[in-house]
Amino acid sequence: MNLVKSKQRVADHGEVFTPPWLVQAMLDLVKDETERIDARFLEPACGSGNFLVPILQRKLAAVEQKYGKSEFDRQHFALYGLMCAYGIELLPDNAAECRANMLAVFAEYLQLEEGDDLYRAAAHVLAHNIVRGDAVSMQVAPNVPITFAEWGYLGKGRYMRRDFRLDVLTGTSAFSPEDSLFGKHDIFTPVQTYPPMSMRELAAASTPTTTEHA
Repeated sequence: MNLVKSKQRVADHGEVFTPPWLVQAMLDLVKDETERIDARFLEPACGSGNFLVPILQRKLAAVEQKYGKSEFDRQHFALYGLMCAYGIELLPDNAAECRANMLAVFAEYLQLEEGDDLYRAAAHVLAHNIVRGDAVSMQVAPNVPITFAEWGYLGKGRYMRRDFRLDVLTGTSAFSPEDSLFGKHDIFTPVQTYPPMSMRELAAASTPTTTEHA
């Protein structure tokens, strides 16, 4: 694997990719979490997916072990595992490559074609989970904050989605329960909440407009 795309990119952006052996060693430090389907991971400089792709692979292995005998559960929990992986990337080509790499791993595991509802649903999720933006300023553009979707699996093929601002979420480090009564602090307030959606409804939402973070 080439760890540098160009010397100019290294000079301009400090872009150097982590070698696969080191990625695996680092993920092994939190092995139990990487093998939890619902464990959420955020890579603030995700590149082309050096960490997110193996995290997804580990999640899919956990899906296979737990739900491999039920195609319905296998598909829906695989999508849920994908929903729990997030990335921020400053360079647009890297962000697009990360989405493509993750989608390829997901599609290969479930033997999907591009026209399949599950493939399109996964593309829709990745369009929102892999954001082109600046992790330092937590913005996708000046005065436009990064927003992430919190996905949840409700069972019986239905998913929930609530959108939160990243800059607000990071405030949890300074949050004290005494600051709020019954979780009414801004940290717990989504900027938008959606009705439960099926895989088919997620697929239908996968249009060119879902790549607004590209």
